[in-house]
Amino acid sequence: MVTVCTPHPFHAPIAIDSFAAGAHVLTEKPMSVEVAEADRMIAAAGAAGKLLAVNFQQRFRLVVEKARALVDAGEIGSLVRVLVVEPWLRTFAYYRLSTWRGTWEGEGSAVLLNQSPHTLDLLCHLAGEPKKVWGWIRTLYHSIECEDTFQAMLEYPNGAPGYITSSTGEAGVPGRIQIVGDCGALEIMGDRLTISRFTPPLKEHMRANADPFGQPNAQVEVLELPGDAGGHLAVYKDLIAAIAEGRPPRASGREGLMSLELANAITLSSFCERAVSTPLDRAEYKALLQDLIAGRRKL
Repeated sequence: MVTVCTPHPFHAPIAIDSFAAGAHVLTEKPMSVEVAEADRMIAAAGAAGKLLAVNFQQRFRLVVEKARALVDAGEIGSLVRVLVVEPWLRTFAYYRLSTWRGTWEGEGSAVLLNQSPHTLDLLCHLAGEPKKVWGWIRTLYHSIECEDTFQAMLEYPNGAPGYITSSTGEAGVPGRIQIVGDCGALEIMGDRLTISRFTPPLKEHMRANADPFGQPNAQVEVLELPGDAGGHLAVYKDLIAAIAEGRPPRASGREGLMSLELANAITLSSFCERAVSTPLDRAEYKALLQDLIAGRRKL
C-alpha cells in the first residue's frame, strides 16, 4: 500500500504509478487538483484491480456517523435545504510556510482545495451531490494568487436549494452543517448533533393544517458525541480491512471525487459568472486552470 502525502499536484501521477506497480493507494485530500486527474486515478485503480482511498477522516467522527445513519434510515426524508458555514482562519504567516501554498501551480486553489475539502466531503456525504452550482470566489485578505473566501448556491436533483460559505479571514462564529428534510432536520456544530423530528412531515402538515401560521410538532434531541473516532488511524484501518474483505473503503476514490467536483465547479462558475452543472465539463475546467497557472486570467 502506498500513502500519498505530497502537495496536491503530485497526488495523481504518484497514485497512477503506484497502481501500475501493483499497490493499493491512500491519498491525502484533495485526491487531485482537477476532476480529470481524479477520473484517471479511479480508472487506473480499476484497471489494476486495486483500491483507491482518500483521507477523509472526518467521516469517522461519531457525530458524522450518527448523522449519516439517520439519513440512511430515512429519518430526514426528502431534502428541503442545506446550509454550511465554515470559518478556517489563517494568518499571513501560514502562507509563508511553503511557497506552493495559495498558488495555482502549486496548489490549484487555496481555501477550496486546502482547508475546505473536509467540509465539502461531509456535505456530499450527508446530503448528496448537487446538480447545479453558482460559485463566487475572491481573494479578500491574503496576498496570494488564489481565493481565500468562497461561497456558493447549490441546487439538488429534487430542486432543493443549498448554500455554503467559507473563508480563511473569518473567526468568532462556529462552523455548522444544517440539513433540513421533509421529516426532520440535522445540525452539526463541533461534536454536537441536534436532531429535530417533524410530526407530521412538512408536506403533509402544510396541506392539512388549518392554521395559516401553524407549525408542525418538533421533537428535538441534542447529542454530544465527542472524539474523532480514531482520526487518520481509522482511515488506515478501514483501508486495510477493505483490502482483506474485498470491499470498497468507506472513503473510496469515487466518494472522494464528489468534493473535488464541487470545488472545481465553484471555481469554474465564479470565473464564468454563470451556473455550471455536474458532472463538470472536464475540458472547460482544464482550460481555465491552465490559463490561471499561466497568468492569463486573474481573480
